[in-house]
Amino acid sequence: MRNNSSFNQPYISVIGAGSWGTALASMLGKKGYDVMLWAFEQDVVDQINKTRMNSTYLPGVILPDSLTATTSLQSAVSQARFILSVVPTQHIRRVFEGISSAARKDAVVISASKGIEINTLLTPSAILGSIFNRQVAVISGPSFSSEVSAGQPTAVTLAVKDKKTGLILQEIFNTETFRVYTHDDTIGAEFGGALKNVIAIASGITAGLGLGRSALAALITRGLSEIIRLGVKSGAKEITFSGLSGLGDLVLTCTSSLSRNYSVGVRLGQGETLDEIIKSTRSVAEGVPTTMSARELAQKLSVEMPIVEQIYQTLYNNKPPREALKDLMTRSLKSEFNAY
Repeated sequence: MRNNSSFNQPYISVIGAGSWGTALASMLGKKGYDVMLWAFEQDVVDQINKTRMNSTYLPGVILPDSLTATTSLQSAVSQARFILSVVPTQHIRRVFEGISSAARKDAVVISASKGIEINTLLTPSAILGSIFNRQVAVISGPSFSSEVSAGQPTAVTLAVKDKKTGLILQEIFNTETFRVYTHDDTIGAEFGGALKNVIAIASGITAGLGLGRSALAALITRGLSEIIRLGVKSGAKEITFSGLSGLGDLVLTCTSSLSRNYSVGVRLGQGETLDEIIKSTRSVAEGVPTTMSARELAQKLSVEMPIVEQIYQTLYNNKPPREALKDLMTRSLKSEFNAY
């Protein structure tokens, strides 16, 4: 909690000052912890330290005095008891390699990133675990940064193998409006959080095409089936996907314009190309690279994922969304559940 030490010795360091990282850092700071927030951009750091706001990524939110920002990774990780990574998945390795030795030996590492690394096909906790050589906890679930910052009720999953660590982190992150449930399935929590972004792109496409709610319901349900198949084949527990980091997160991102991935899908459905969309936004839609990784992993594990395949073709081969929809709807008929 708050102490007399300087901000050069934060209790919690949050690495990544996008909207989600800033929201979590603010929440922890308001709870009374000394928090250091690392950002790559000097202008973002200056904004936070001088104006108490991150107008670039989380406008309108006043940040607590117990939070300070820095561009120095060394300062951020060297004394922190807890290190929370909110770095986009495809950049985690670049950010943390070379700095992990500066961290305390007893530092607890937590990941709040969602995705699967291209080429290695590793989840964020697996990347961080290999870099820091320790177990990594995972925070995942249905949560929008703007709503968390506004104190809107939110519930998430905190997944970690070690039960004692899970209970400690549960107490740290839980607030009156941010409810934290513990779980031990880090693989399932991460696969749910990563793959729902791919399905959210598909969901946005249905909206961009002007399709109905029946199409959306079918997409979410069949998308969940694909997530479960790949997750279980990768070592996750099936029950995890019925929880907050699975179905909960999937429903949220597939039904709201606040989701960056959903918004990308809407624009694709309305006729824009991926290149046009990328050039017009500063924020990262994790579902775009995750689509490539998920497709490769599905092929590697011989898991059938027709929705993921069609989103891949739309994103990377410029397949018209209506053609992708037709190919999905005219596939060979089969049982809904493979066991029957």
